[in-house]
Amino acid sequence: MTNDTRQVANLHVRDLTPFQSPRQLKELLPLNDAVAKTVAEARATIRRILNGADSRLIVVIGPCSIHDPQAALDYAQRLVKLQADLGDQLFLVMRAYLEKPRTTVGWRGLINDPHLDGSFDMAAGLTIARRLLLEINAMGMPVATEMLDPISPQYIDDQISLGTIGARTTEAQTHRALASGVSMPVGFKNGTDGGIQVAVNACVSAAGQHSFLGIDDQGQGSVVRTTGNPDSFVILRGGRAEPNYHEEYVVQAARLMREAHRTPAVMIDCSHANASGDFRRQEAVLHTVVDQVVRRVGPIVGVMVESNLVEGKQLLTSDLSALRYGVSLTDGCIGWETTERLLHEAHLALARRG
Repeated sequence: MTNDTRQVANLHVRDLTPFQSPRQLKELLPLNDAVAKTVAEARATIRRILNGADSRLIVVIGPCSIHDPQAALDYAQRLVKLQADLGDQLFLVMRAYLEKPRTTVGWRGLINDPHLDGSFDMAAGLTIARRLLLEINAMGMPVATEMLDPISPQYIDDQISLGTIGARTTEAQTHRALASGVSMPVGFKNGTDGGIQVAVNACVSAAGQHSFLGIDDQGQGSVVRTTGNPDSFVILRGGRAEPNYHEEYVVQAARLMREAHRTPAVMIDCSHANASGDFRRQEAVLHTVVDQVVRRVGPIVGVMVESNLVEGKQLLTSDLSALRYGVSLTDGCIGWETTERLLHEAHLALARRG
């Protein structure tokens, strides 16, 4: 490499650290029959709900983000017990968010910074994440996650039953193309301004064929050509001006999807702008949404709830020993007692449907 080349390339790159390929990690931590069964059956169930063949309500519930695998397993075990009791009306999917988008700066999730210290040991993060997902799925609890990075899904895609694309990336061609090739149903959130059309457009785009740059299972740079993903839906999460979980927005989303020749299917995010940034307001949102489902207002297929073992959130400091068990590091979450009560209340209301 000449001096001239060095002066024009990688000017702001500190180093490049190679790590294992998707195939190597999957061989190290392989799928077993129990996990494959959980994933395959959950994806099939979600597709039936999206198409109206199953009347249950999908409930994507769990921590805003996972930073403590042990606490996540504790949460998953409790959720499995609830699924056994409530499964005739609710289809529970654990929220297992492993990467976090940041508006400016902040902790970027278990895959990116698993040691919580800014070391960004992503090779370890991918290994920890894959092992954790194996254990959760082995319990019979399917998982949902946000697809934020276009490369990381190659390492964990065989364990995800439902994918989501966030409000900041719904408009991105990269994420629409990614969604067109993954093997699970995908929900697109409306934009941060509250606009629903952008999420509908994303569903249309994801259903089409795409070609984009990626990697294969050996980590080799590749042109990825997709068939298109027919199983997409809109997630209403509110906007800057107001929430959008009420009836008129559900009806609007359904109309826009029909006009775009997509099967109408709407999920409501009970958190974020719909809760005006206050995790406690998720309860009121959930009650309103369940009431709409009971009254058969539009094609509501599911809800999302941010929940953890202990309510609230905490700051990440350099003293990791000070972290409280089961408390979120990112958005505030409702605690387990509230979670259990709300799910039982939702189950009771839905069971009374005529």
